[in-house]
Amino acid sequence: MANGRPSVRGGLRLAALALAVLGGASSGFSPSAAAASLTVTVLQRSGKPLPGAVITVHALDGAAKPSAPVHAVMDQINEAFTPDLLVIPVGSTVSFPNSDAVRHEVYSFSPAHRFELPLYRGHPYPPQHFDTVGLVTLGCNIHDFMLAYIVVTDASFYGLTNAAGAWSASAVPPGRYRIEVWDPRFESDANLSREVDVSDAAATARIQLDQRLRPAPLDTRLPSWDQY
Repeated sequence: MANGRPSVRGGLRLAALALAVLGGASSGFSPSAAAASLTVTVLQRSGKPLPGAVITVHALDGAAKPSAPVHAVMDQINEAFTPDLLVIPVGSTVSFPNSDAVRHEVYSFSPAHRFELPLYRGHPYPPQHFDTVGLVTLGCNIHDFMLAYIVVTDASFYGLTNAAGAWSASAVPPGRYRIEVWDPRFESDANLSREVDVSDAAATARIQLDQRLRPAPLDTRLPSWDQY
């Protein structure tokens, strides 16, 4: 996804996915039935888990509303954004403190949210308000190796996969949903999605990439999404 500076190391690819949606034991839902759980597992082409992938789940039939805004923090520690990947609901705010002894200058040229925080240490600037859905790529004008992403979503449910490549949500109302997966190592910004019918007490989805991920950048400062 081209946003001008910084260059996106590792690229952006939403590869074609092989998606198998497996429902749990059917229990049926009456209008007053308790909501279900949804677990999504993402695998690489090799079958290994894909940790740190962004999962967004959109309700297609009004079963669930978009998530409420939150306040998040993306610090700068040891000349790295910490965390270097955030997924937040649209309307959320993010603070960018600098806990390093050196000064940083944070910026984004992404259409979803353009901003610049001139050279600073500590926490001199108010939080940034992210009111547009999209991908925001962040860099530092002083340290070119610093790179981070913020995914701003209007999804009903969202999060990152764990070390086992899994993500789950509880209290998911019965209905149809669109599951989307994104990771900084994907090579394209093509948006591929799949639908799932949450009609069982415990719905699951297994997603496996059909192409390799781009290799890690040739840098000793590996981002979080390449440390596996």
